[in-house]
Amino acid sequence: MDTSNSTSRSTAEHERRTDRDFRRHALGLSELIDAADNRTKPVRDMFADYRSAAMEVETRFNVLNEQFSTQYDESPIETIKTRVKTLDSLLMKLERKGFPMTIESVEQNIYDVAGVRVICSFVEDIYLLADCLLAQDDVVLVEKRDYIANPKDSGYRSLHLIISIPVFFANEKKDVKVEVQIRTIAMDFWASLEHKLRYKKDFDEERLGDIADELLECADITRNLDLRMQNVRTKMRDARANR
Repeated sequence: MDTSNSTSRSTAEHERRTDRDFRRHALGLSELIDAADNRTKPVRDMFADYRSAAMEVETRFNVLNEQFSTQYDESPIETIKTRVKTLDSLLMKLERKGFPMTIESVEQNIYDVAGVRVICSFVEDIYLLADCLLAQDDVVLVEKRDYIANPKDSGYRSLHLIISIPVFFANEKKDVKVEVQIRTIAMDFWASLEHKLRYKKDFDEERLGDIADELLECADITRNLDLRMQNVRTKMRDARANR
């Protein structure tokens, strides 16, 4: 009996079965990946819309800054920061506010998925930039909160705008909401440190109260600093005009 031929046929058959099993497994895995991809695609598309909207707003502010730099030799913007909420953060906010866990619910109820923070040197530049942005005919003001004129109890100051802005894609245009925060360097410095300290929970109530009072006093200091720096700028402008 020729055992070598029998062994060869057995090996070949085994390899064919192994190849079929591999291809069947790979096909099943590919279908699972495709199914998962199809389920998550609407969420990924939503976040892409918000990232694009944040980039659009950032570009508009950069253009304004370039214009003022060229025409008036002054750049009102120090820095621009953008961010888009994470999925976990967004889901927690929906749950906390009792909104449905759907993309439509996000678009209708959550206005700060995309955020743009503009840091200025002077208070007057905050309102100048806000007016210039809102004067653009395709920007719609949804909501305005002026925490500079009316600071929060904590001492927090900033101008908040919720706007709707068009984003142009390859085959469509979408109006997307973006939260815009405009503040001075001093306001941003205080807010950044206050945000870090706010999450220190290993103090008793009395100590936390003392810290809150200290932060409020620091907020007053930054407010006075903004006023004094604005006065210095005004004096310098007047001196140049009278030369």
